Amino acid sequence: MVRNITSFTGNGVADWLVQRVSAVILAAYTVFLTLWFLALPEWSYEAWSGLFAQGWVKVFTLLAILSFVAHAWIGIWTATTDYLKNTTVRVLVQLTVILVLFVYLILTFDAVWGV
Repeated sequence: MVRNITSFTGNGVADWLVQRVSAVILAAYTVFLTLWFLALPEWSYEAWSGLFAQGWVKVFTLLAILSFVAHAWIGIWTATTDYLKNTTVRVLVQLTVILVLFVYLILTFDAVWGV
């Protein structure tokens, strides 16, 4: 079996499952935020800050960003391995995406947890 080190799990079925589970988590997070915004009588920093002061919202947000990173990486990896045949270009694109996703993860973690 050929194993690609840039693959998320190294197994197509597991990648498929991770992407589907992450899509459900992202959909739930989107619905949650949409309903929260619609139910809010007035948008303000205090309301937003109050929402994210709750521990379960912080955990849900972290789960959502981890789902986003996994979902995006699997999609980008699949597209780049299918359509970018030049190895150098493919690796550069993949490394760029990894860097961007890592920065998103760190910035979200810092914004939500304030570490």
